[in-house]
Amino acid sequence: MKQTAQHLRETITAVLPLLGAISEVAATEKNSPEKWSKKEILGHLIDSASNNHHKFVRTMAEPQLNFVGYQQNHWVNAQHYQAAHWADLLVLWHALNLHLAHIIEHAAPEVLDNTISIEGVGPFKLEFIMRDYAEHLKHHLRQILPNANIESAFVNVYGA
Repeated sequence: MKQTAQHLRETITAVLPLLGAISEVAATEKNSPEKWSKKEILGHLIDSASNNHHKFVRTMAEPQLNFVGYQQNHWVNAQHYQAAHWADLLVLWHALNLHLAHIIEHAAPEVLDNTISIEGVGPFKLEFIMRDYAEHLKHHLRQILPNANIESAFVNVYGA
């Protein structure tokens, strides 16, 4: 899991300067009223990190876990991410993801086969949930940074 944790760290390190270059105004703009702004997408990623934090830690403690679903639109609307400051959202997103990388890196091998079902869907092994998290993150980062090649950002930061 060390490689998964490192991949997550590389992702957040590579895109943080790109996200930081987005202005408050640009972060608030919407392509249409029913679409999320960059702030709201990043808010969704904060919610995803929070939910996955619980999934990771709780699944480590139980061989089989049933977890509640996540009503993403409600979470984004209830927390008023559109009214939040972009810089504050970036700090929170960055810190949460560094912590998730820490959890992933230190997950004991014997709990990686523990399973979780979410609203009756699954079961999924903890190892899969942890690995999949970084891919979900990159999917939404591509929405925020449509003109950036997320994978090439690694080359720029790490020379890989």
